[in-house]
Amino acid sequence: MATDLRFIRNIGICAHIDAGKTTVTERILYYTGKNYKLGEVHEGTATMDFLQEEQERGITIQSAATTCPWIKDGDDYKINLIDTPGHVDFTIEVERSLRVLDGAVAVFDGKEGVEAQSETVWRQANRYKVPRLCFINKMDKLGADFDFSYKSISKRLGANPIAVQIPIGHGNELAGIIDLMKMKAYIFEGDAGEKVTEKEIPAEFADKAARYRHELVEQAVSLDDTLMERYLEDENSITMDDLKAAIRKGTLSRECYPVFCGSALRNIGVQRLIDGVIDYLPNPTEVPDVQGTDPRDPDKKLSRKLTDDAPFSALVFKVVSDSHGDLTYMRVYSGELKKGTRLLNPVNGKREIASRIFEMHAKDRKALDVVGSGNIVAVVGIKDSVTGDTLCDPDDAIVLERMDFPEPVISMSIEPNTADDKRKLSEALASIKREDPSFRSQYDEETGQTIISGMGELHLEIIKNKLLRDMKIGVEVGRPRVSYRETIRGSAEKVRGLFKKQTGGRGQFGDVTINVRPMTAEEAEAQEIKFKDLIGFKNSIIGGKIPKEFIPSVEKGARDTALGGISAAYPLINVLVELIDGSVHDVDSSQIAFEQAARLALRDAVGKAGSVLLEPIMKVVVTVPEDYIGNVTGDLSSRRGMIVDTEDRDNVKLITAEVPLSEMFGYTTVLRGLTQGRASNSMEFYEYRAMPPSIAQEVIATG
Repeated sequence: MATDLRFIRNIGICAHIDAGKTTVTERILYYTGKNYKLGEVHEGTATMDFLQEEQERGITIQSAATTCPWIKDGDDYKINLIDTPGHVDFTIEVERSLRVLDGAVAVFDGKEGVEAQSETVWRQANRYKVPRLCFINKMDKLGADFDFSYKSISKRLGANPIAVQIPIGHGNELAGIIDLMKMKAYIFEGDAGEKVTEKEIPAEFADKAARYRHELVEQAVSLDDTLMERYLEDENSITMDDLKAAIRKGTLSRECYPVFCGSALRNIGVQRLIDGVIDYLPNPTEVPDVQGTDPRDPDKKLSRKLTDDAPFSALVFKVVSDSHGDLTYMRVYSGELKKGTRLLNPVNGKREIASRIFEMHAKDRKALDVVGSGNIVAVVGIKDSVTGDTLCDPDDAIVLERMDFPEPVISMSIEPNTADDKRKLSEALASIKREDPSFRSQYDEETGQTIISGMGELHLEIIKNKLLRDMKIGVEVGRPRVSYRETIRGSAEKVRGLFKKQTGGRGQFGDVTINVRPMTAEEAEAQEIKFKDLIGFKNSIIGGKIPKEFIPSVEKGARDTALGGISAAYPLINVLVELIDGSVHDVDSSQIAFEQAARLALRDAVGKAGSVLLEPIMKVVVTVPEDYIGNVTGDLSSRRGMIVDTEDRDNVKLITAEVPLSEMFGYTTVLRGLTQGRASNSMEFYEYRAMPPSIAQEVIATG
């Protein structure tokens, strides 16, 4: 029997690295009865961090899904929960999780407040219009400051936080929380904080609680015009239910973000946070109908109602290779799915069979015969569908909105040791690519090397360890290297490419004339240019000077040339190629000839327009004690870094800089040496930027 959708919550836990996401998740699993003992990240026993790499490093690498029960006010709820990584190298895991979730809990460090990766995660959640709660964690940490962390949410994220709780003390003196709705104190006792006792607010916190309560009421009534009128007429007429309804409404419309607090490690505040998930985050019926397009007519918009009797539709958001068959994680948006059902992937036209359905708990699974709309499950039997693909009813097809995946900025070479390793490597890379859409690999015919590309040094290191340790494949690994790009400085008009070959018998003839010019980001977005396209292509042929059947060949020739690079072997981007003229031979013209003509024309045009090499620039945020600020800024400047902001944060400074990735290899180790291990940093891709000519020449010479 299908679960009442009002009692389902699809949520994710996301935050900056080390804010305590996984510990929060472990406590949720314990209190909901899903786990019988507490898993600890620092001991390597966290349920959701079940990969060997995760347990050794104490970080989350891949998102893990689970389903757990919760009882509130006598009602049974089901929470589908995804724990996501915080490290920027695995941002794709956050991206694809947020795409299928209805709500999220953003976790912040009680001492640090909003950090660099917190901003990235927040932007991702904004992109997918995900309502959020905020949990200010680690209030037991030395130097924790609720007021500072709370204010940083509005200051650094531009959000509208509403505190529904405040802590009783902080650091070692953290004793519990004050619920500003009920104006009661809650103390968490027992070995694991499982016993929650309601008490009166301690006298020394009464004034602070009253001030925050007044702010809560004013913020809540401002979210509802009717409530505001009542409030102005009589402040005392506003009830707790009125406030809760107004904040829930504001949370669903993303006009406000309720703020909770506590310490997951000390078992304080997590049960009340779970109540908050039920109270304020949406159930599947409260999110808009899922939107998509008709696979036969991409301009035709379609939608699906979130009911079990609607035609089936689901989005694949994760694929995990498994010895018993790949696990394909999907969010069911409409209809219901029975095991053994045949499905259509309208993206590639392939038919699939959902042979088995599982409700997941990290690496453990529970078999299901049927799953209804609004749920998140894993399916075995799906062979030709990858992250971002739609699976739907073959008789009523729809393509749901796909996800955008960031481009790799770093690569390295790998070479198999033996012929058997070469065979296994090919299969392993195909498997990793299915699992990880931000990973790329290609074979270099000239060197005989395989080049793998990813989001950062850690990303590639994890993949290297997976090949060597987990898959037992013998490979030699090269040093990481930067993924550069190329673009043009100016424009070139009426550049001809003529491919003419006569070798006896039928010849080859292709003749094209093109214009090239830089393409703006707006134009790229309008044309939906993605990395696989690299360049924009516009057909302006009139009068049939080149027959229609040869136009795709011209486009393919230009795109293939852009992928291989012009001046160096780096992809050409941000260029609009316009086909304006050409001619055809009645006998000798062919698709291959027009591909070659386009290749010649683009190479010549780029030479005339003038090319420039682009390098990835990273946004680097360094948290450093004031004693070492000169060392750090001096070192960043020596790396061609540009300091863009310096912010005071208690007794440390936050330095934000833009630095070329090529200058940042091994930076964490150097930073530790410069600051006696007292500084930390985070780094994420910012943009591609033109390189200084002298350095570009070096790269071209060595690349």
